[in-house]
Amino acid sequence: MSGVEVITFGCRLNTYESEVMRAEAEKAGLNNAVLVNTCAVTGEAVRQARQAIRRARRDNPHARIIVTGCAAQTEKHTFADMPEVDAVLGNEEKLKSASYRALPDFGVSAEEKLRVNDIMSVRETAPQMVKLIDGHVRAFVQVQNGCDHRCTFCIIPYGRGNSRSVPMGAVVDQVRKLVEGGYCEIVLTGVDATSYGADLPGKPSLGLLARTLLKQVPEIRRLRLSSIDSIEADDHLWDLIGDEPRFMPHLHLSLQHGDDLILKRMKRRHSSADARDFCARVRAARPDASFGADMIAGFPTETEEMFANAARLADDCGIAHLHVFPYSPRPGTPAARMPQLDRALVKDRAARLRETGKRLHETHLVSMIGRQETILVENNGLAHTENFTLVDAAGLRPRDLVPVTITGHNGRHLTMRPLIAAGAASLRN
Repeated sequence: MSGVEVITFGCRLNTYESEVMRAEAEKAGLNNAVLVNTCAVTGEAVRQARQAIRRARRDNPHARIIVTGCAAQTEKHTFADMPEVDAVLGNEEKLKSASYRALPDFGVSAEEKLRVNDIMSVRETAPQMVKLIDGHVRAFVQVQNGCDHRCTFCIIPYGRGNSRSVPMGAVVDQVRKLVEGGYCEIVLTGVDATSYGADLPGKPSLGLLARTLLKQVPEIRRLRLSSIDSIEADDHLWDLIGDEPRFMPHLHLSLQHGDDLILKRMKRRHSSADARDFCARVRAARPDASFGADMIAGFPTETEEMFANAARLADDCGIAHLHVFPYSPRPGTPAARMPQLDRALVKDRAARLRETGKRLHETHLVSMIGRQETILVENNGLAHTENFTLVDAAGLRPRDLVPVTITGHNGRHLTMRPLIAAGAASLRN
């Protein structure tokens, strides 16, 4: 191989950072290299990364394989001990061209492979200018990194460090460049995005940042948030939900569970009532809104009744896009020391919760039939509505905004009929 190949796992922030990594590695003159940007959310994510590293070595026997990301930050020796790996970079180091110029020689010891600092010592998140998000028609923009909360199941603060925000002016500059480059949709992303601004002068909120972007870059056609902690929604955000058509009516919520005692044991800051009230208020302000959510099945001490409460919350909130994770104990977290459930029971409850999610998704698909929507066409023959529902868009041009009528669904995504003739001008320009 030649050039730099990037393999990305995990969240949208990792997707964004992979483009920064690629640019910094190329700036450093790195060639014939595979960069693996890992995720540490679950043990399965780490297993998949290790598997991908072995495959990359088989496919590229003479390339340098450099591993980074959250799993590399939290389990650096796991990757340094792999003979397939040439270097391990921390989450801070991966974004600097100097790291790619100072790589160790081939065949060094596991300890010499390591370039991983203390992530808790990082106090700022420098703005990273990205002109292109490879393979994506939506542009992700990092506005925040790290997390100050310590949920008992989560290892991510130890991979990302404490919360820190990108200054508002730098975000505006980045978004303006992306819009000028042809992106119709901007997605604001972070580890704990709704904590945005607490460390900046004047403590601007995420809602204020979004409002400022829409005002200062009026060419933005669609603005999204990657995920939010609903308990931190601010007044500016509520105003956008109710009054701004360019703010997309889909919110991905970090719910994690629906039983109040489990939420307390997770050290979450919201109750099940808070979640229900939030969703009801959003729908009252924006009837076309849809919700995604993360939920964990089989958390330590979870009873059958507690599990039923989680499924009931998903039902009550009408979560159209439910992401279910079987609980995975992460070493070093408080939950890993709690009484664990049998793994077969954990997997069974995850499967049952996914069935709930499938039913809710199909209900949502049916509710969309007959509606007129504007879809953003992806590169894979699919598209997304404003409320982030997938649509079969075969034959339409990627990156176009196209008005359509929703005609049905196939159980996974919607079908449509364009409201403009094929080949006619889209809404993109």
